Amino acid sequence: MSRAAPRRPLIGVLGGMGPAATVDLYAKVVALAGARRDQDHVRLIVDGDPEVPDRQAAIAGTGESAGPAIVAKALRLKAAGAEVLAMACHAAHAYRRDVEEATGLPFVSLVDVAVEAAVRAAPGARTAGLLATPATLDARLYEDAAAAAGLRLVTPDHVADGRRRLMDLVWRVKAGDSGPGVRSGMAALASELAAAGAEVLVAACTEVPLVLTQADASVPLVDATAALAERLVALGSRG
Repeated sequence: MSRAAPRRPLIGVLGGMGPAATVDLYAKVVALAGARRDQDHVRLIVDGDPEVPDRQAAIAGTGESAGPAIVAKALRLKAAGAEVLAMACHAAHAYRRDVEEATGLPFVSLVDVAVEAAVRAAPGARTAGLLATPATLDARLYEDAAAAAGLRLVTPDHVADGRRRLMDLVWRVKAGDSGPGVRSGMAALASELAAAGAEVLVAACTEVPLVLTQADASVPLVDATAALAERLVALGSRG
């Protein structure tokens, strides 16, 4: 008698922050699944509602908190049957604990998988460069995971006008611009972080890998979105 395959969890993704980055995550999950038919793909649902207050302003204290809207997303996903949660946005991880407390569901951290991927990509590296937005930096989302992995962080704060330049590029990507100007601007920031000592780079904003690839970097580049997709496939595959 053949045994029934283990039941795979339904994974809920808090998306829409922003929409193109959410599509990128789902596309990577599909590409990595190794599926031969529809039924082999990861069981996944996405809340793509974009009506979440700006995380940059929220964390800076200059705008409405994004927490209630993010928690509402998580609760909608749980009500729809999600058994595991993930977020397709780094800055939104500032509200991770709120999501976990409200839902009681396991949570796959984009930050944690990115740091783990950085360690694999550059064994022995002691300094990681973060292509991260001001909200992610101000919320210190990477500090604990990086310290636990023995990594020092180099950030846009370590290069000239880095925060403003990176955020300007991210806003342009969110507005649909993935042209050569944005790509060269992001590549320049990556180069400057490497020059500041980064031995491995982390695309620590989900808009960054939409315009930056390994070919643009002089040191190993970790696509955190791809790292999350890989983890979700491992969690949700048929085995």
